[in-house]
Amino acid sequence: MEQSKLIQAINKQKQEIKVSITLKQESQRFTILLFNALFDQNTEAEKALIELEALFLKIRNIACPEIKDTPCKTWDDFTKNIPDLFCSLKKDAIAIFNNDPAAESIEEIYLAYPGFFAISIYRMAREFFKLGLPLIPRLMTEYAHQLTGIDIHPGAQIGNSFFIDHGTGVVIGETSEIHDNVKIYQGVTLGALKVKKQLKNIKRHPTIEKNVVIYANASILGGQTVIGENSIIGGNTWLTASIPKNSKVLHTPELQIITKSDK
Repeated sequence: MEQSKLIQAINKQKQEIKVSITLKQESQRFTILLFNALFDQNTEAEKALIELEALFLKIRNIACPEIKDTPCKTWDDFTKNIPDLFCSLKKDAIAIFNNDPAAESIEEIYLAYPGFFAISIYRMAREFFKLGLPLIPRLMTEYAHQLTGIDIHPGAQIGNSFFIDHGTGVVIGETSEIHDNVKIYQGVTLGALKVKKQLKNIKRHPTIEKNVVIYANASILGGQTVIGENSIIGGNTWLTASIPKNSKVLHTPELQIITKSDK
């Protein structure tokens, strides 16, 4: 293809699908700077907040061109919520420390635990999600997903003292509700039973009540599915119906052990 025709074809494609990679890249930069501003001793808070506001206005203008360069109340609303955000994240870190015998210190939680990082970015993105910002909250949580393998939609409602152990492969859908003191392991899916576009505004994902433990690779599906408080969901289980509080659900496959003498 001639270069002029190729350029014309590329430009036509860009007109039909208007995507800004800058928005994605700057949202990622915003996300990590925000995390560092809140937790890193070597990041000067005042300087970081000035940079963050400017960066936020930049990505907001790209995501919301209809309000470009207008006064931004959203950033001020977010900063007002930072004390509550600190409180929530501190409870998450303490829950991880108290429940994981491998954790040597709170500092280790903040620095080395992918579950804590993913929860932190989710809680930050959730604040912007509640303020009605399009796309930016999703880009924030998808950045955490990219780094940790933990996929939490910013629309999910998650209570206090949440613990994701190990974390790789965890999926928490948009309309999930997770109450206080819940612990989940790697590979857990809180998903939809049916995936249809017309179900967009309907609760599609399960509710997990307080003090529930969900072990590795369990799948819990459906908007009407409720896991009662104080329950334990064993690894590799598949649930599409509610269970009462204080339940224990186990997956017990038939195992066959063959020794050399049996051959």
